[in-house]
Amino acid sequence: MPSIVYRGVGPRIAYERRIASLTQADLARAAGVGLGTIRKIERGERGVSDAVLDAIADALDIDPARLLPEKERPDDRVHRSMPGLSTVLTTYDVPEDGPCRSLPSLAEAVASVVAWRLGAQYVRVARTVPDLLAELCRALQGAAPGEHPAVARLLVDACRAADAVAYKYGARDLSARLIDLMRWAAQRADDPVVDATTAYVRTEVFFAARAHAAGLRALELAADQAPASSAPEAIAVRGALHMRAAVIAGRAGDGDSAETHLDAARVLGDQVPEGVYRGTAFGPDSVRVHEVSVAVSLGDGHLDRALRLAREWKPPRCLPAERRSGFYIELGRAQLWAGRPDAAFESLKVARRIAPQHAREHRWVREDAATLRRLKRADAETLSNFAEWCHAGAGA
Repeated sequence: MPSIVYRGVGPRIAYERRIASLTQADLARAAGVGLGTIRKIERGERGVSDAVLDAIADALDIDPARLLPEKERPDDRVHRSMPGLSTVLTTYDVPEDGPCRSLPSLAEAVASVVAWRLGAQYVRVARTVPDLLAELCRALQGAAPGEHPAVARLLVDACRAADAVAYKYGARDLSARLIDLMRWAAQRADDPVVDATTAYVRTEVFFAARAHAAGLRALELAADQAPASSAPEAIAVRGALHMRAAVIAGRAGDGDSAETHLDAARVLGDQVPEGVYRGTAFGPDSVRVHEVSVAVSLGDGHLDRALRLAREWKPPRCLPAERRSGFYIELGRAQLWAGRPDAAFESLKVARRIAPQHAREHRWVREDAATLRRLKRADAETLSNFAEWCHAGAGA
């Protein structure tokens, strides 16, 4: 993907550097960029390429999108990666020749994109994952028999990261193709936990098609087939399937099934510590987040439950940013429907602070911001700025 040079980022870099209590020399060393280059960037005398922008963001430990000028939208950077993803999906079983890193190096690269996905840093995923997928396809083709399952598992994880970007940025056909590649790779991983994880992700296809009843059946079948081991990873995978089944049952209007699956998730969540298992956050806190999601999906008579839970509990910082942001987006919708527009707007702003790329691309954020703007119940200028930031009304 060709590199883009950004202008006007110098003041933002200088501001974030000062917030981090770093000198220009400190930032130059941490980012691996020349001190003179940092000085010129901050003075506005030169632009910044994608690679340098990401290196500086890494050094500052922030999302690169926070450094972009207002006219540069993070989704522009993401959409430029889509052709590369499409090419990989076309040639996955006949990959072009090219270099392949060692299995440990590939595992490290995949771990990075998984962490970025969980942190809702989709720009970083988008810039990295097309080349990584191509390399993993080459590695799988040339792997020794003993390494085949390990490479296939890495390919599944990388596809999931790519799918998170494609799905959230509206490329639903591309998302469906990535899930097909996940399922193809999972067959080669020889791991029932990978099969269960793939079934969890596949639910996006049913959400996109609004085929909620069919999605519920698929998840229930996956839960029945999931490994019954008492190992924490197996427990967490089963629990995650029940969490997602509860949400899609709520979308289907099946309150009884939603409660049954929530109860099952709650029991399993109490058996393991909160953590990330095979790329999915699971534990007691994650189950609470899904309780709010189910209540919002069921609507009307269930909203009080979501509001009550939010009064009593807030998602801890140990949860991935994407999940915490999702909690406040769901809460904002419950508050809006309950006739509390000012509280809803505050929740949307919290979601943006936690994970700006996730909030900006979430359909509910756009819809609710557009509704709030019509109601004019919050500060007009602040609300208008927020609505423009998330392009409310544009394909909401």
